[in-house]
Amino acid sequence: MQNKATEFKLDVTADLHRWRVFVAISELGSLTRAALFLDTNQSLLSRQVNKLERECGARLFNRTGRGVELSEVGQRLLPKIKALLHDAELLEEEIHGGTREPTGQVTLGFLPSIALPMVGKLFSQVRKRHPSVNLKVLEGSSGQVEEWLADARVDIAILYRYGSTPPESEHTLALVNSYLIGAIGDTRTQSPEVTFGSLDELPFILPSAPNGLRTALDAMARQRHLQLAPVIEADSLPLQKSLVAHEHLYTVLPLHAVWQEVQGGVLQASKIVDPPFQRTISMASAKSKGPTRAVSAVAALIVELVDDMARDGMWQPGDRA
Repeated sequence: MQNKATEFKLDVTADLHRWRVFVAISELGSLTRAALFLDTNQSLLSRQVNKLERECGARLFNRTGRGVELSEVGQRLLPKIKALLHDAELLEEEIHGGTREPTGQVTLGFLPSIALPMVGKLFSQVRKRHPSVNLKVLEGSSGQVEEWLADARVDIAILYRYGSTPPESEHTLALVNSYLIGAIGDTRTQSPEVTFGSLDELPFILPSAPNGLRTALDAMARQRHLQLAPVIEADSLPLQKSLVAHEHLYTVLPLHAVWQEVQGGVLQASKIVDPPFQRTISMASAKSKGPTRAVSAVAALIVELVDDMARDGMWQPGDRA
C-alpha cells in the first residue's frame, strides 16, 4: 500500500503561459507578431523570454534582421513544449467536460464579396446556437486577408483560390462560377451565358493588381490572346457595382457578390463559359492558433451556411469542387 504522495519537481515548466509565449514567437518569427496574436505588448514578451532563457541557462532565440529564429536549444525544446501544452489542453477539456459551451471571441477575415452575403447569416446562427461566442470581422483585399492569416490576426480566413489544387491545409467550401456583370438592358448580359472570348476589349472596371481575380483574368486573357483593358480600376466592390449600373461599364464577379442587385433588377449577370472561369471559396485557419472550441464551432457553422447558400443557387457545394 502506497503511503506517500508522488513527488514532482517543477521549476522551469511550472508556468505554462510563458511556454505558450515561446511557441507563439517561434511560429511567428517575430515579437511584434506574437504580441499582436497574444494581445499584449512587445516589451512584456521580451521580459518573459529573457526570464525563460535565464531559467533554462541557455539562449532560446537568435535575433536576426527580420525578427527572431529558434536557437539550437530552442529547436530541440519546441516539439516537447508543444506536446506538453497539448496534453495540458486535453486535461482542461476533460476537467471541464465535453458539454462546456464554446466561449470567447473568434476573429474572421473576409473578402468584401463574400462578407456581404455571409456575415449577417453567420452572426444570426452564432447568436442563436453559441451565445457566449463573439465575432470580430475584418474585411480586406485578398492580400490583406492573407497577411492577417500569416500574422495570426484572424482565427479563420475565407478566401478565393484559383486553380484546381487549393492548399491541403484548407477546407474547400464551394465552387464558384464567374459572371460578366452589366447594367439592366445591356444586350451582352441578357443571355444566360457568354463566352470568355466575348470579353475582348469591353470597357471594364476591374480591381487593380495585385489582386487574385485580376491576376487570374489577365492570365486567361493572355492564353486566349484577348485584350482586357479596364477603363478604370477600383478595388471597392460597391463602386464597381455602381459604375456598372450607371456608367454602362462591365465587371467580372461571382453571382453571390451581386445577388441582391440581380434579384432587385439593378444589374444583369451572364455566366462566363468556353472556358468557364471558376474559383473556389476556401476556409483557412491560422496555423499558430489552436482549434479552440469557439473557433471550431464557428467553422462548423460556416460549412453549414455555405451548404445552405448552395441550395439557394449562389454556388456549387464544396464536394463538387
